[in-house]
Order: sequence, then C-alpha cells, then structure tokens
Amino acid sequence: MAALDPPPAVAAALTETHVRVTSSFRGARIVLYGAVFDPAARPADVVVIVRGPEQPIRIARKVHVAGLWINSRPVVFQGAPGFYMTASTRPLDQVAGFSALRRLGAGLDHLAIDAPAEQRVETRYGVRDMVVSRLGADYFAWRRAVVRLKSAAGLYADDDRGVRFVDRGLFRAEIALPAAAPTGVYQARIVLFQAGRPVAERRRTLLVEKAGAERALYLLAHDRPWSYGLASVAIALAAGWAASAVFRRS
Repeated sequence: MAALDPPPAVAAALTETHVRVTSSFRGARIVLYGAVFDPAARPADVVVIVRGPEQPIRIARKVHVAGLWINSRPVVFQGAPGFYMTASTRPLDQVAGFSALRRLGAGLDHLAIDAPAEQRVETRYGVRDMVVSRLGADYFAWRRAVVRLKSAAGLYADDDRGVRFVDRGLFRAEIALPAAAPTGVYQARIVLFQAGRPVAERRRTLLVEKAGAERALYLLAHDRPWSYGLASVAIALAAGWAASAVFRRS
C-alpha cells in the first residue's frame, strides 16, 4: 500500500514580537514571513489576520433638531478590536466562500462587533426568545461608521495583495502599526487555504507596550489611581500658583 502524503502545513514567524511605545513612537512595520509545506504542491492561498486588544467603541451622530445640530444618543459597540488587519494572496472572496470567512472573522465585512445594550428579546412569527436590535436597519449604518472611523485612523485595513510568495512555498506580509495603535497583546493568525477550505493554521503573538516614563505613568494611573489623581491635582495647583506668581511680578 502506497504511503499517504502528510497533510499540508504552514509555518510563520514575526521579525519583532515586542514593540515598545515611547513619546517618539511614530508607528512600526513588522514583517511576517513563513513557508507552506505540501508534498503534493497543490495551489494554496495564505490569509493573515491580526487583531489587537478589544476596546469598546462609543459613537454618536449629528441629528437636526429644532434648527440645531446635536449629538444623538450614543451607541456602544463591544467586541471590536482596537487594531485589525487582514492580508491575503488575493481578494478574500476569491480565496474562500462566505461561511468559511465568517467563521474565521476574516475581512472587515466579517468582523464580529455588536451593540449588546441595543439588543432585546422578542417573540416574532411564533419563534420565542429572538434577539433583535433596537437599531433595526440602521445597525448596518452604525457598523459601517465604526469601520470607517477606524480605517481613517489606520487601525483597520484589508489588503487583498498583502501576502506575497517570494519563492516556492515562501511568503511574506507586513503589519503596519500606526502611532495610535493601542497597547496590549496582539494575535496573528496565519491560515492556509486550499480549494476554498482552511487546511492549516499557525498563531503568533505580538506585545505592544509603553516604555520609559510613559510606562511608569501608565502603570501608576492603572495600579494606583488615587495616588495618580492626587499627584495630578498637586501638579496642576503648583503650576497654577507658579503662573499666577509670574504674572503678579510682571
């Protein structure tokens, strides 16, 4: 009996796994490189999905009331990553079908973000405990606004040519972190597709953290908020007193 070929596999690594953010930080470009192993040499696609730490997003829109433009009641989205990007060897809709992309959360169209405070349970069409959104059809407009704002800040991106095969089985991609990238743990998923199906996956971790004086202040504010608050008030009072003394002398 002929031996069966081993299943295809993918390997990957990051040129940096630790990014330090200081006052001079202007962003970073990290190269992800890897290789596809498949003795059968079947056609393959690679999709890279990078997610930063989740952050709630609170947005409002301008509404015209009695001749005035005012902010509407805000909507809070949960489950949205602070940073998100996909890179692929070709457009995602050519790599796989809707269901496979949705399960992986691959691509901005398939990113799972919800506004749980806007949800309620109703009974409709004889079906009990159906979860619906108070936003109704406007939900998609709100969701598009979240994606648009994050994309404008350089925090969300889809690059359908972001993964390039540089040699037989060898590929590379770039992760562009903007200056506004949130600190925390980032997860990079490298997924190998063949015939529209994910057949292998690797995960890599990237840590983005503050360094130097910024880190000391950050830790003080989070670990000892009362001390940080009192110190801030003391500094503000001292600065006000010094300014008033200068102006009195002048």
